[in-house]
Amino acid sequence: MKQYKIGYTTGVFDLFHVGHLNILKNAKEQCDYLIVGVSTDELVQSYKNKLPVIPFHDRLAIVEGIKYVDLVLPQMNRDKFAAWEDLQFHAMFVGDDWKGDPLFNEAEKKFNGVGVDIVYLPYTKRISSTLVKEKIRLKETVQSYEASY
Repeated sequence: MKQYKIGYTTGVFDLFHVGHLNILKNAKEQCDYLIVGVSTDELVQSYKNKLPVIPFHDRLAIVEGIKYVDLVLPQMNRDKFAAWEDLQFHAMFVGDDWKGDPLFNEAEKKFNGVGVDIVYLPYTKRISSTLVKEKIRLKETVQSYEASY
């Protein structure tokens, strides 16, 4: 029997990679039913000041296709407690790179009052959407340089 009945996690899931898959797999190993919030383009723009490479509806479809995911919803704000009020999950799963972030410190305080755990999962250090973008830029730069000779 798994530790939690309903689990919840969120993300942008841009340029879907193995780090994203690891979070979803590790979360599902600990809950019977996994709900995933995928950040809308507008939400990402509001706090990152840039749009994802992959449009929202495509990112939503990708996450829906992952076998570890039971339900996918748009994440339209970053208020984790408001999400709990709507979804009544028992645990929120997040990468350990967010531990100590004010957003999750506040969420932990609120969740403690209602018996919800925040479970920090190991962040996959060798990959991120930012690293993927940097590798693409570097490859394009090298190709452009080589083409000029």
